[in-house]
Amino acid sequence: MEFCPKCKSMMIPREKELECRKCGYIKKKEDVSRELSSTIKREEREVTILEEDTDQGLPTTSARCPDCGHNVAYWWLRQLRSADESETRFFRCTKCNSTWREYD
Repeated sequence: MEFCPKCKSMMIPREKELECRKCGYIKKKEDVSRELSSTIKREEREVTILEEDTDQGLPTTSARCPDCGHNVAYWWLRQLRSADESETRFFRCTKCNSTWREYD
């Protein structure tokens, strides 16, 4: 991420240069030290699910697995949305390792 040397606003990538959103300052190709990409994917979100071997040490709770019907599951919280919204609770069955989440 680059900031404009004139007005300190965030610069956005344009082909092989950076352009200031606020004042229009352009940082030329030879001034840019790394390759830029102007592709922004706002629809996709990457969610990291805990690996199979990391379940040890997670708290357990009474929750019915939608796949096998077992009543004990590991659980953890993740902040997936903005900071002013609640966290999402994830569950993993202790029997079949099926993972699901609790929606608010």
